[in-house]
Amino acid sequence: MISRRQALIGAASTGFATPALALAPTPPQTTGPFFPDVLPRESDFDLVTMAGNAPAAGEIITVEGQVLGTDARPIPGAVVELWQANVHGRYSHSRDTSNAPLDPNFQGYGVVRADAQGRYRFRTIRPGAYAGRTRHLHFYAAGPGFEKTPLQMYFADDAGNERDFLYRSLRTAAMRDAVTVDFAGGTGVFDIVLG
Repeated sequence: MISRRQALIGAASTGFATPALALAPTPPQTTGPFFPDVLPRESDFDLVTMAGNAPAAGEIITVEGQVLGTDARPIPGAVVELWQANVHGRYSHSRDTSNAPLDPNFQGYGVVRADAQGRYRFRTIRPGAYAGRTRHLHFYAAGPGFEKTPLQMYFADDAGNERDFLYRSLRTAAMRDAVTVDFAGGTGVFDIVLG
């Protein structure tokens, strides 16, 4: 599955060549200051429910997609990490000293390995915004032959995107489209292109 958000480039060097499909790499962005300094007791695909706890507060969403190379081929076994703020806009991190409440039922971090088709999936909540930022999810993605890359994903319906300094730092519409996801129906597709 190739996302329509990804820039497609046809390449044919001569009249005899078969056009090659190429994808632009997902633009990397900063990890931010709140990559977990202590991992939660569970770190699976489901950030909403931890054993023995009530479900996390907030609107439940699913983010899924494929990890691909710039040649549009899936990267089987790619590792995808997700971390984010809770519904109140606070991270479970010792340096997040905001007055927003912590949610002890929210996992806040998960890691999965992509399947043979490069597909991955997380069940999580729509995060709250915090001072100076729009709502976003943080990712690391890596695969055989690919360096660990920090990424951020943004919500298409968030009015804060255009005021967010990191979102605005993405120079082209194609770069912004590659990291902006529509969650109509509660599921968003975020394909990650490594290259």
